[in-house]
Amino acid sequence: MADITLKGNSIKSVGNLPEVGSTLPDFSLVDSSLNEKRLKDFAGKRKIYNIFPSIDTGICAASARKFNEEAAGLDNTVVINVSKDLPFALGRFCAAEGLDNVESLSDFRSTFGDDLGVTLADSPMKGLLSRAVIVTDENDKVIYTEQVPEIVHEPNYENALNALK
Repeated sequence: MADITLKGNSIKSVGNLPEVGSTLPDFSLVDSSLNEKRLKDFAGKRKIYNIFPSIDTGICAASARKFNEEAAGLDNTVVINVSKDLPFALGRFCAAEGLDNVESLSDFRSTFGDDLGVTLADSPMKGLLSRAVIVTDENDKVIYTEQVPEIVHEPNYENALNALK
């Protein structure tokens, strides 16, 4: 379990992020049209997984905006926002914000969060996803991870993006 805090109060996740050098396991997430997306749908692309509790919070929205902005200049790379939000909420937010350089997918009916160790195990946020970033190469090998230690803080964008250079 990862030790995380929420405004200084200790909370835990169900596990730890995948190890750098490991291969990301397959997943099934849902897009805003209720279509299932799997790892193979992004085959051959480098991937930044921007994982967060809910798009309806300021920090989560800021990270989606920042990665959308940064993704525009990255070759052969897709940013995948993942939360437990319903696909409709993710789609509505991205449309309203004009975020067209990211994929926003819902973990509302899958085991993605548990499989990657990012589901929160306790606190009032139990069941939501922690704030984390996982970067993989085009072969789905993990090249960078960050479990953001304080949920109300943004991830380290520079480190995540530098992992792809």
